[in-house]
Amino acid sequence: MQSPDSRPLRILSEYLWPFAHFQDQKIQDTIVFFGSARIQEDGPLGRYYNEARELARAVTEWGASLSVADGCSEPRHRFVVCSGGGPGIMEAANRGAADAGGKTIGLNIGLPFEQRPNAYITPELCFEFHYFFMRKFWFAYLAKALVVFPGGFGTLDELTEI
Repeated sequence: MQSPDSRPLRILSEYLWPFAHFQDQKIQDTIVFFGSARIQEDGPLGRYYNEARELARAVTEWGASLSVADGCSEPRHRFVVCSGGGPGIMEAANRGAADAGGKTIGLNIGLPFEQRPNAYITPELCFEFHYFFMRKFWFAYLAKALVVFPGGFGTLDELTEI
């Protein structure tokens, strides 16, 4: 699976694996949170962490209150909070959704010496990508809204790509 000839299979798996999980978990759409991985709850910019956490909690409660009127026989999860799955603003967003008792998605990227998935992601909805473009695809595919907090080049890249 590590050979150059297997690259199409690896790319396909990074599409199919999240797709199957989103269907299984009845995820209809998402609200994506972008922001710095460096902002800490008790740091000098901690107010952004707390604001992201509170907004994600409120969005999750609101999404849970909606009924699906598209003819589906099963309830769907609406406006599920989705982040890059790492620390900082991403953790705050996932934590806020978890505080509200909702599902929360983490789309992590496998980089050496970089972020690891935070503890607030719903385990069945925690993904680690090898390819940036597939990660960005999943940020955009189900998104109904983007919430962007202060960040660095990673946040700027994600925002401008979307």
